[in-house]
Amino acid sequence: MNAEKLNQELYDKMTAEQKEYRSWLVEQTPEEILNHAFEYSAREDILMAITVLTLPAQQAAALLTSPSPLADIYKDFRNTETNQMEVVVDCIEGRAERLIEKQREAIRSIPLYQQPGEYAREHGELDAFRASYQANVACKEAIEAAIRAGFDGMHLTTDPKEILAEFGPERVTFVLAATIQSKGWDERFSRSNKAWAAAVPMFDREDRRRPYIVHIHTTVVNGFVDMVRKELAAMRDQPGQTAEKPSIRGQLAAAKAVQAEKPAAQQRQKDKEAR
Repeated sequence: MNAEKLNQELYDKMTAEQKEYRSWLVEQTPEEILNHAFEYSAREDILMAITVLTLPAQQAAALLTSPSPLADIYKDFRNTETNQMEVVVDCIEGRAERLIEKQREAIRSIPLYQQPGEYAREHGELDAFRASYQANVACKEAIEAAIRAGFDGMHLTTDPKEILAEFGPERVTFVLAATIQSKGWDERFSRSNKAWAAAVPMFDREDRRRPYIVHIHTTVVNGFVDMVRKELAAMRDQPGQTAEKPSIRGQLAAAKAVQAEKPAAQQRQKDKEAR
């Protein structure tokens, strides 16, 4: 008998075997059916493989000598070590990462609302205002978590790339600038970072910004701002990448902040000399 006929005979025999197994299985209790669910599925896969395979005549004939070739092949498959769990883990992690990216895209798609709450209420834009506000709070919480995870009490090793990717450069800049502006009196922020923050316009009253102010030690936040600004500069230098530029209003505010700092610095120097 040629290989084609032997393969067809083998398929028919295994199909009949599977039908008999199915008839037995559906008569069992639901619990017992569940216990054999994997076996049934694997046997179906084996049958499918037989339909696309053309075994050499010798192999097909050898399998036909078995009273139950399908059950025999399943036993071999069951006892074979496979990387199935690795595939399952890869699928779990892959799905999680895709969902995370989808969430990030949803957050990144929320525009930074650039008007106060009163304006939003008067113009029917409260939904946009609230979505942006909630994204600001989420950004602040993510920054705090990232800093805590990357600070060992002496050194800050936090990489701001993930925060920037999740919330976008504009929102991260806004939240950090709001934090610095809320603590303009704090000399632990560098003059450079104060000027950078002053160039970012704020669109709401200071008391309403409190929920998205970063509450971490000033010196550590100052270090994180340095990292963010360095990363933003690198993004500007990359082809196709853009980073937010201060508006004319922001540039004027920054210049005023620098000028206002000079008399204070001069007075501190005089006080130091007097002591």
